[in-house]
Amino acid sequence: MVSIIASNSKSIEQAAKILRQGGLVAMPTETVYGLAADARNGQAVAKIFEAKGRPSFNPLIVHVNSLEDAAEIAELSEQERIAARAFWPGPLTMILKRRTDSGLSDLVTAGLETVAVRVPAHKTARALIESCGFPIAAPSANKSGSLSPTSPAHVAKSLGDKVDLILADGSCKVGLESTVLDCTGDKPLVLRPGGISAEEISRILDEEVTYDLGDKDKPKSPGQLLKHYAPDTLVRLNAIDLEEGEALLAFGSIKFMGVKGKGAASDLPDTMIRNLSEQGDLYDAASNLFAMLRDLDRPEHKRIAVMSIPDKGIGVAINDRLRRAANC
Repeated sequence: MVSIIASNSKSIEQAAKILRQGGLVAMPTETVYGLAADARNGQAVAKIFEAKGRPSFNPLIVHVNSLEDAAEIAELSEQERIAARAFWPGPLTMILKRRTDSGLSDLVTAGLETVAVRVPAHKTARALIESCGFPIAAPSANKSGSLSPTSPAHVAKSLGDKVDLILADGSCKVGLESTVLDCTGDKPLVLRPGGISAEEISRILDEEVTYDLGDKDKPKSPGQLLKHYAPDTLVRLNAIDLEEGEALLAFGSIKFMGVKGKGAASDLPDTMIRNLSEQGDLYDAASNLFAMLRDLDRPEHKRIAVMSIPDKGIGVAINDRLRRAANC
């Protein structure tokens, strides 16, 4: 049974230790309880998706403790800095341009060049981030599609032992997910309504801010279904051999895989082959997915042939993402 421990200096350090080791912790924020993992650790982030039963690798919100910390993982325009100074710490998430040296896992951003960032106001969340010393990825701590949790009991009922520890600190003050603001386009837009209204943001920015709740089939913000990195190169799934000109995205052993009329797949040049996990580890595969797809997304490749991935656990999300990449 999952441990529910009241927030204090000892339990916060215990939670930080779990996160350093790649585990999952439910942490309170002023909005809802979040399911936290090290945002730099792809295997840990993959556990978030498995625990939530999330249907695909959607971008996650990254939590940091200050505007200065946000600037270490993202680039902020003056307009974004004005919004940050007005509403951080608080229930505002901003879509920002991701720094190339951010160190964040590709799973956190779903392979996109943007990252969703928030500075929470809750004292326990802030203490946990401080104790960890790294950015924390944390969507709501509940099964995907169910009501967001505003108490430790909600988390325990929804996730059970899929979370290593619930750091308890009463009920959430706001009780509603954060507002998501996107200033990366021609005009600022609220992509998800929350505790801060578009009208409030308009007054701070001295510019009209409108709502864009998005096409649910092509969403672009946490809280919607979210768009993803999509390769330009065609993708072929469940490959058991290769055609000439195809690159290989492998999983496990390729000992018996060949290129039709051209020999063994293992003889392909390095630019044409990546292995999500030679050991067949699904967490490794999830962590490597976006980076390896990007590596093979080259105009000289006829297609990217993908070996079969077990459709279980986190493999369900991997296969969902690959089907989207293959447009099927």
